[in-house]
Amino acid sequence: MSDAMNEMKRGFRDYQPKHFLWEVSEGGRVATIRLNRPERKNPLTFESYAELRDLFRDLVYASDIRAIVLTGAGGNFSSGGDVFEIIEPLTHMAMPDLLAFTRMTGDLVKAMKKCPQPIIAAVDGICAGAGAILTMASDMRLATPEAKTAFLFTRVGLAGADMGACGILPRIIGQGRAAELLFTGRTMNAAEGQAWGFYNALHAADQVEVEAVKLAHSLAAGPWFAHTMTKTMLNQEWAMGIDEMIESEAQAQAICMVTKDFRRAFEAFAEKRKPVFEGN
Repeated sequence: MSDAMNEMKRGFRDYQPKHFLWEVSEGGRVATIRLNRPERKNPLTFESYAELRDLFRDLVYASDIRAIVLTGAGGNFSSGGDVFEIIEPLTHMAMPDLLAFTRMTGDLVKAMKKCPQPIIAAVDGICAGAGAILTMASDMRLATPEAKTAFLFTRVGLAGADMGACGILPRIIGQGRAAELLFTGRTMNAAEGQAWGFYNALHAADQVEVEAVKLAHSLAAGPWFAHTMTKTMLNQEWAMGIDEMIESEAQAQAICMVTKDFRRAFEAFAEKRKPVFEGN
């Protein structure tokens, strides 16, 4: 590998954010992002939006992190944008500044979709507004039976079209259900979320993060390069016709067949043992 490529690769074990917590599991590979303003139900600020955006952008270059768990502290996920630190200032801004803000929040979702690591949201309690968007933008979602999820933008006089919600949410739960949630801003309870396919599974409050980390570790121990390809194709194929989808997947799978992990898996099967993947 060239010196330039080596410089692009970065270790994130010692990353120290200012506006949320970052924890790397023993042995590395799995990192937990914890929104950490529990006294306010973990609302987002201008600064935390920007720092999250920058982190997910930089994770493209991570040499050590292979899966992400996204959660909140204190029994809630996130109440969304902070009323006094975001909502109130927005009411005084001119259009150019408002557009800069909405583009910045959208860039966070783009960065989550483009980072190669699978993102697993572990949701408890309140998951509203931008908090619901962060959950939506994750690749998989686990929740507690007490989780309350609301895309409540219309309840504050805004469109349900926020940070990609009108495009992404229907692809997860269907057009009619998404329309109901985005028009009304009502709360989707955890049972509905699981039945509709928004949540992959429900777990008790003391187990939801444990299960999310366990799932993240299982992915991190898998064929890392192939997982990044799966995430890429899941996102890219939204805008493709069937012929383009099939051709793109043919190319993606052929690329994966060149990896040593593909050979490792075959050799392990032939020798009747569990494969050890190395991500190359």
